Amino acid sequence: MSRQSKRAIRIAEAQSLLAEVGVPIEAMTKRRKERVAMALLAIANLTPSKPWSEAECLKGESSHKLTSREIIKFWNKHYGQDIADSSYDDVRDLDLIYLVEAAIALPSAGRPDANPNNPTRRYAVTPPAGAMLVQFGKRGWAKAVAKFKKKAGVLRDRLSRNRQRNKLPVTLPDGTLLQLRPGVHNEIQKAIVEEFLPRFAGGCQVLYLGDADQKTLHVVKPELDRLGFFELKHEALPDVIAYDQSKKWLLLVEAVHSSNPMSSLRHLMLERMTSKCTVPCVYVSAFKDRKAFKKWLAEISWETEVWLADTPEHLIHFNGDKFLGPHT
Repeated sequence: MSRQSKRAIRIAEAQSLLAEVGVPIEAMTKRRKERVAMALLAIANLTPSKPWSEAECLKGESSHKLTSREIIKFWNKHYGQDIADSSYDDVRDLDLIYLVEAAIALPSAGRPDANPNNPTRRYAVTPPAGAMLVQFGKRGWAKAVAKFKKKAGVLRDRLSRNRQRNKLPVTLPDGTLLQLRPGVHNEIQKAIVEEFLPRFAGGCQVLYLGDADQKTLHVVKPELDRLGFFELKHEALPDVIAYDQSKKWLLLVEAVHSSNPMSSLRHLMLERMTSKCTVPCVYVSAFKDRKAFKKWLAEISWETEVWLADTPEHLIHFNGDKFLGPHT
């Protein structure tokens, strides 16, 4: 087997190992996966030809410990890399950080008081991780992984909980709980669903809710199809679509933060695109407050509605002849 093949196989093994112990490498780029895997191999002192049973960990002063610069030298020598010595910051901040947070690597072996930015800090495999690494590929591997996870926890789960904790929860009228990405735009969407709709379309059904992370966060396509709504993939799709079953209205609501109020042009486009709907449509622009609304005032189309999240009991009617309702 060629040297290049041995390197590739060993890096692939390290990636597989990291995935099994809960390091979220599936979300990384191909290059980042390689580097994190090689970071593990370097601090474990595993060259392509060494068996996993010889993986080293921190056991005493004479243990295998490497600075980030020495890790680069290890990569260049044993894994065919050509990385400049000056890239040691990236090794510390972008590669080793996953191993440290997963309790696989100790960032200050022999120097607990070392500053995080100190280039002389040495990294080593923690003893619990070392006990697991030497079992890779053996019969006791699954048991070793379970023992390590019980002691160190699972980084993938911790990161997932943090992402969920940072999400913006929104409860639909039917009680369904969704999670939006934090941000002003989605704060307005949350207010639309939880404040605007109960006040002005009580008992409605939310048929569509978008999100910046995933364009379609919630959709009830069979009902939209039944009402004759246009193709959901269209870029003109409003942020929130709700059906008021008692009034037989379809509400198209825009959460306006940095773009897309119900302007005359947008209103015209949506009217044309909803021309095949079997129920009349109501067009609404929702703003965070008056200050935000003021910036867009001149663009608001007649025969639409404006709602402000900071004064949720009121509507501003750009119609002249009636209150909230569709115009025919």
